[in-house]
Amino acid sequence: KVYLGELEELVLLVISALGENAYGVSIQQALESHCNRSISIGALHSTITRLEEKGFLSSWVGGATAERGGRSKRYYDITQAGKKALAETKLLRDQLWDLSKVKLA
Repeated sequence: KVYLGELEELVLLVISALGENAYGVSIQQALESHCNRSISIGALHSTITRLEEKGFLSSWVGGATAERGGRSKRYYDITQAGKKALAETKLLRDQLWDLSKVKLA
């Protein structure tokens, strides 16, 4: 079994939503706007590194851009293992919600 932390799960979902535009700052901005929470770029990069080490993300370096002073961006994508981890996490959460006695409405 694979267990994802909350931030790991959110980062994987945001990267999936961003598609080919998933790089550090865009991921940070999407997390802040969709989740209404602030995250430092350092905490984000630590999470991304951990997800890469687990085999849930792959990355590549794009071309250098003038707006970044000639520096290039590192882009991210979810691997099959990452998709499987998300599916297992969702299944677990759905099962626990079904078992819970929480009344939301």
